[in-house]
Amino acid sequence: MAERASHADAGVQPAHTNVKVLVTDLDGTLLGGDEDGRRRLRRALERHPEITVVFATGRGLSSVQALLHRDQLVPPPRWIIADVGASVVDATDMSHVDVLEAQLRAGWPGHDRVRAALARRFPQLTYQDGVAQEGRCSYYLPPQHLTGHLTAAVEDLGCSWTYSDGRYFDVLPPQAGKGPAVRQLARKLQWPTTRILVAGDSLNDLSMFGLGTHGVVVGNAEPGLSAQVPTNDRVYRTELHGAAAILSALEHLGWVRDSAPVVIGYHRPPLHWTRGQWHRPMSPNGILPTLTSALADGSPHASTAIWAAALVQDDPAGVPGGVPAGESVGESASVPTGDPPHAPAGVPEPPTHLPMAFLPVPTRRWAGYFHGACKEALWPALMSQPHLIRHTTSQWADYEAFNEDFARHLSTHAEHGGTVWLHDYNLWLVPGILRSQRPDLHIGLFHHTPFPHPDIFRQLPVAEQLRSSLAQLDWAGFHTASSARHFQDLLADATHPPRTGVHPLGIDRQAVATLALSRPSHPACDDDTLLVLSVERLDYAKAPVQKIRAIATLLEARPELRGRLRFRLICPPPEPGIHAYDTTRAELEDAIDTLNARFAARGWSPIDYHPCSLPFPEVVDHYLAADVFWVTSLADGMNLTAQEYIVAKAATGRSGALVLSREAGAAEHFGTAALLTDPHSPQDLVDALSQALDMTPAQREAHTAGLVALLTTPSPAAWARSIIAGIQRARGPHQEASG
Repeated sequence: MAERASHADAGVQPAHTNVKVLVTDLDGTLLGGDEDGRRRLRRALERHPEITVVFATGRGLSSVQALLHRDQLVPPPRWIIADVGASVVDATDMSHVDVLEAQLRAGWPGHDRVRAALARRFPQLTYQDGVAQEGRCSYYLPPQHLTGHLTAAVEDLGCSWTYSDGRYFDVLPPQAGKGPAVRQLARKLQWPTTRILVAGDSLNDLSMFGLGTHGVVVGNAEPGLSAQVPTNDRVYRTELHGAAAILSALEHLGWVRDSAPVVIGYHRPPLHWTRGQWHRPMSPNGILPTLTSALADGSPHASTAIWAAALVQDDPAGVPGGVPAGESVGESASVPTGDPPHAPAGVPEPPTHLPMAFLPVPTRRWAGYFHGACKEALWPALMSQPHLIRHTTSQWADYEAFNEDFARHLSTHAEHGGTVWLHDYNLWLVPGILRSQRPDLHIGLFHHTPFPHPDIFRQLPVAEQLRSSLAQLDWAGFHTASSARHFQDLLADATHPPRTGVHPLGIDRQAVATLALSRPSHPACDDDTLLVLSVERLDYAKAPVQKIRAIATLLEARPELRGRLRFRLICPPPEPGIHAYDTTRAELEDAIDTLNARFAARGWSPIDYHPCSLPFPEVVDHYLAADVFWVTSLADGMNLTAQEYIVAKAATGRSGALVLSREAGAAEHFGTAALLTDPHSPQDLVDALSQALDMTPAQREAHTAGLVALLTTPSPAAWARSIIAGIQRARGPHQEASG
């Protein structure tokens, strides 16, 4: 066994997440009951991959492997406790976990010695020939021959024993048994007893019910087990048999739920785990707060929707390990960034009324999928920067695998004829995969990013694969008419092109206005000073380096602004592991240092750089202080920060100037009421900013009033509800053909 030690030592690591573990006996328990009950349990476990399945069986490993091969209703286990608790197996590669087996088999005198010693004195024992056995000896024994002499002889050998179903007599190492094996595995993986459910039907399962975990005694259990399992609120008893009893217990604990008529598919959940607790987004605006608001209590979809999201894991135990931060298109810089946090074992469920359906994703796959394919291949195309596309076969394989797993995950949660609302380019392959699996579903996808011109899209090496998948949508939504046109042109030759909708996303104006009014007032700044503000995450698509160059040109051309003009850039970094912006960050910080060194004088420097996230109230303070808000995106979705700036100013009776990129989605809605700028023209960036700085107070008041009048987008909740309705109305030929 020494050759397996290194694998076992490396393979058993602490789990790092909210733990749900089902430990179940096989014969009579998981395999018990009728086929319908087994099928329903299998589907429930497929809907909830966050539940770790552990087999605890009297079978040997080869018998379990044969069962998994021939019986499609058996859910795949993550761990196998075999040989009545003498063996522990990592089901990912069917290797024995020697570090645990050494403890469980300590003191075992050996198979041959036990068999020889008992055969001489107890001929009534019938050895189970043909049954593969490791670390145990198993016999058939009529109940009348279970005597004190026999059990004493076993104990004299330094062994323990179990007897079940009136015929199975197992001789085990003194430390072995299903209960001890579960205890050892749970200790190694840091599973809290309160997050484990054990299920059994016979007396060789009895030791599992003494661990302090949740338990279910199935309705077809042998009377001896029912009589000896303690009666307390942790043990669930039911008349249902086998698998149906397990499912009933899982439902009783609230660990599983039925399929839903509406499933939200987003690559991350609406909360993130950090600093020891779940956190909501700090801004009231953006897609995560919007969806949460839309599906809040009182919404027609509140009790019927499920949010499906990924959880990053870095634990070979197969249990989720944290929540990916991801990027958050359109949210303000108050949204914290950071790598996918690692939640400790036993972390509570996210405190949200909306049911969550988590898909565990290995850390390495997340890196290839999100850090690689999403940010280095697809993002440059979306931002109309095709020269930056970096496509690799391995990263694209991770993208394909993620989308395939996510599509399967959605399928298990969506009821027949249900609605699946996908979000963004992260899931572009899901429509094609899901359509082939579930032609009954209404499938829609909303793009929070701009959608590129077909000529740019086709520069992706995987353009045709993506185009084929997107053609399987019933409905596609966009912030702007130009993005919708690009999508329509790309799929113009599709047999049944998806319907499209233009639904510009607004902000929670009341929440921003209320917060702005609650902020402490600050003394008015010297009339001679001018503050220009940008709030944006680090991204070459936001053109931050171009901004610094424009400031340098402006200060060179207008020396009277030196000492008066300050540009404040609040620019939180991306999730660690994303390298697509490394060059941008280096160029930006070098340009800032050069400019500040060149023009700084008497305590003044032109650039005030904040490379960090800020709480949303502090962001609002910066909005209120700024004379000009500057957006220079090369491509953008809506850019909600521009809306936040205008609302904060208007709510407090202040005025300001908005310099807005023509490429931002908000430009289609504000039009010439904003000072539009061409981010591709260095001189236009300078001229538009100079114009904003020269506006008189009266001009700024009129400018702000004109922009406020154009803030007519529906509330975020109304926005989301209208999209769900649009997807459901877009009943395309996919569904009609399957009806």
